[in-house]
Amino acid sequence: MPDFKPFIVIGLALGGVYAMSGVGLVVLYRTTGVLNLFYGAVGAVGSLTAWELINEHGWNNWLAFAAAVLLGGVLTLLYGWFLGPPLADRDPLVKASASLGFALILLGFMQWYWTADVRSLKLPTSDWQYVNGWFRINWTQGLGMLFPIAIALITVVFLNQTKVGTAMRALADNRDNAALLGIPVRKVEAWAWFGSGVLFGVGGLLLASLVSMEIAALSFTLPIAALAAALIGRVNSLPVTVMAAFVIGLIQSSLGAMQSVAQYRNTTPFIAAIIVLLYFGWRGQTEGRVA
Repeated sequence: MPDFKPFIVIGLALGGVYAMSGVGLVVLYRTTGVLNLFYGAVGAVGSLTAWELINEHGWNNWLAFAAAVLLGGVLTLLYGWFLGPPLADRDPLVKASASLGFALILLGFMQWYWTADVRSLKLPTSDWQYVNGWFRINWTQGLGMLFPIAIALITVVFLNQTKVGTAMRALADNRDNAALLGIPVRKVEAWAWFGSGVLFGVGGLLLASLVSMEIAALSFTLPIAALAAALIGRVNSLPVTVMAAFVIGLIQSSLGAMQSVAQYRNTTPFIAAIIVLLYFGWRGQTEGRVA
């Protein structure tokens, strides 16, 4: 029997990164109606920028990481500020396709600008470890597990207890009615875009440190996994999204303990997304027949 114990911590940390991005995805969708597919690319740009600032320009690590997170927020905000209003009344599929187009633009830029084949980004927290028998965890993995849960709890409080959060929920219910009530729609949406972009930037840094800095993997593995978790939560429930993300991360990591399928473990998020879409499609057809 394969020994799954060493893969549990890695899986929970990976699932936490997926969960954090899933939270940003759900909040943004509920506020703007946009199913954002470029957040993996935003996280990749941020992590690669941090790598260059540290290794090529001699920046302090923490300052470079802060710049990467801020860049994620700014890129996402700029997209939402300039392209959000023209696409506001378009079909959800058009909105999602537009975000995918932006992801491809970022992907093309990264492959053109960063030509080095080998690079790695190690957060300083990875050097701080706790070991007890088979149980081994570093602070980066701990952050990956605990930070998303804290973010989800803070987000719930924010949406229910603050004026901006209440305005976001009003936009989710009805954008036009919210505008008639005097809610500054564009400002509220800007908060949603920027806040989700910051989460995507943090997620990109953690994923780059936990897995690798391969451009394609950072750009597409993260969004597919977070999207699968968000779909399981029906792009509405933050607790379900977080739990689903942790399960996906655990399964993906655990497959690494099985030599026969270890090389296919990175397909776990894609398979999860396909299963979820097929299930909801089948369920929709079944409910249609009953009706």
